[in-house]
Amino acid sequence: MINAIVQVVLFSVIPFVWWSFTAKKKQLFLEWLGFHRPVIVDKGKYAMFYMLAIVVLVVPNFALVFFYMDGSILASNQFTGLGLAGVIPALLYAMIQTGLSEEILFRGFLLKRLAKSFGFQVGNLLQSLVFGCIHGAMLWTVLSFPIILLVVLSTGLAGYVMGWMNERVSGGSIMTSWSIHSLTNLMTACLSMFQILSF
Repeated sequence: MINAIVQVVLFSVIPFVWWSFTAKKKQLFLEWLGFHRPVIVDKGKYAMFYMLAIVVLVVPNFALVFFYMDGSILASNQFTGLGLAGVIPALLYAMIQTGLSEEILFRGFLLKRLAKSFGFQVGNLLQSLVFGCIHGAMLWTVLSFPIILLVVLSTGLAGYVMGWMNERVSGGSIMTSWSIHSLTNLMTACLSMFQILSF
């Protein structure tokens, strides 16, 4: 619980400082980040893209872990074999520590600022590249360069898809990417908790 809160606070510092100097008088902080109900014009289209986004996030990353990586280096490995005792910690990890903190920083702050300066396509590409590179950098000491490159590409693709979902399907709300991110991380944690797949 404490780790989750600390990570959210740390990932919110830069956005908060930026907002304080640039937008404090115009918009509330959470609105500025995109914390509002998704604006859904076509619920069927939204549901279809939502499911497709989950597939795009899950399949490349699972394939990468299954074929090229030792699953013990993943963050979700901390839940291995816990069963039902791991449900609450896994929810905190998936929804708050990783889902919320990363969506605040990457899709709520970085994408919106970059898109404002360079347009949506370039902004989304840049934030997804940074997202992928940071995930690759975390594994720098334990993986070879070609595998790190695959990690950067697969997590970068995930970042791009979540950014697209927010800005093109959800009316700028980061609630969509937060839920997708949390759900996919929770799925991974559950696989470890109940030892459904051994990577």
